Amino acid sequence: MERIETDVVVIGAGAAGLTAATKLVAAGKRVVVLEARDRVGGRLWTGDFDGHMLEIGGQWVSPDQDALIETLDELGLETYERYREGKNIYIAENGERRLFEGDIFPVPAKTEGEIVGLIEKLDALVAEIDPEQPWAHPRAKELDEVSFAEWLGTQTDDEEAKLNIGMFIAGAMLTKPAHAFSALQALLMAASAGSFSNLVDADFILDKRVVGGLQQVPLRLAERLGDDVVKLNQPVRTIRWSGLAEDGSLLDPSAGVTVVTDSLEVAAERVVLALAPVLYSRISYEPPLPRRQHQLHQHLSMGFVIKVHAVYETPFWREQGLSGTAFSPYELSHEAYDNTNHGDPHGTLVGFVSDEEADGVFALSAEERKEKILESLSHYYGEQAKNPIVYYESDWGSEEWTRGAYAASFDMGGLARYGADLREPVGPISFACSDMAGKGYQHVDGAIRMGRLVASQILEG
Repeated sequence: MERIETDVVVIGAGAAGLTAATKLVAAGKRVVVLEARDRVGGRLWTGDFDGHMLEIGGQWVSPDQDALIETLDELGLETYERYREGKNIYIAENGERRLFEGDIFPVPAKTEGEIVGLIEKLDALVAEIDPEQPWAHPRAKELDEVSFAEWLGTQTDDEEAKLNIGMFIAGAMLTKPAHAFSALQALLMAASAGSFSNLVDADFILDKRVVGGLQQVPLRLAERLGDDVVKLNQPVRTIRWSGLAEDGSLLDPSAGVTVVTDSLEVAAERVVLALAPVLYSRISYEPPLPRRQHQLHQHLSMGFVIKVHAVYETPFWREQGLSGTAFSPYELSHEAYDNTNHGDPHGTLVGFVSDEEADGVFALSAEERKEKILESLSHYYGEQAKNPIVYYESDWGSEEWTRGAYAASFDMGGLARYGADLREPVGPISFACSDMAGKGYQHVDGAIRMGRLVASQILEG
């Protein structure tokens, strides 16, 4: 087995890990990045399918994502605006297709009033939440013990209003049913974007895309680091470290860490786990991590969403005066957008099937699932939506080194109980990924912020 000695070993070649590695190398540190997959990027993946570029993972850039925008500029990557000209589409409970402009759906006046009222209440609460430490809010424990669905029920009895407001956090972001996560977790999601209003505003949260795909961020970072630093197909099996004494100090401060894969043994002073928390348990720790981390990591789980890509000969919906933006809490695909690539004469739609709906369609055969999803898209765009020239489903739940999408969130009560420990290093072991970010939580922006933060902590000693 080959043995390497270095200063820092980073586990995971996604945006967080590669950002940390880049900053450490720039400061003169020797770094090795170990990646289990045969590619860099983690949950960023731009693939070519039948000659068409599809963004299988994350793809959008919003104007508040300063860390991502700075990185795009540093790497010389260009962006372009998501197509949004024309009218949006909403499907009502009775199946009626309604066209609208603006952020508020075309619902009955009473429901519209309830939706506006809920947004105002949520914005007021979100303004009190520090996304870097939501557990510090005076009512954190109380808000973490009530589900988001239950909280909405205390604010209104209008079912359509509850479904639509719930959709923005549940189906669209955390990708879990609104009864499965707390009101505090929902407030963190909104606070991470600046306000609940920002999450409601598709023109804000899904503002721009990167020419050539967002995976170019990790690809270019890895290219700059070089093959000597970034090593693929290296799933980490074991981390050996000295362990902690009862007072929390290291038993042997000089011992450092040894990270073991099937073919490499890397000795370092520090290690960064730059992967989703649900994967921490795939690694054996000798000695084991402290009790607090064992408990903490068991209270985090991934959401589940299918990202559906449908490519057509032309963006036919534009000829109908449609933006491509579509929503409905009553549809299998609860949201969909024009996802046509920069300069591409073909048209691409992207739709999303989330949480329990995703469970349901995966009980079907692939052909039955495709038929049902395209049928749902046709309710928005018409019969032409049933006949794409390319159809692809991003199923991150089946990815061995991901296990869900978009990111991990706490179960009921977990954020107030364990949140303060989420980023805390354990001896020579540090943690960094978008799942534990404050601002930019669950987004590439958050991953970059966490990579920078951990690198700074290591450099400060």
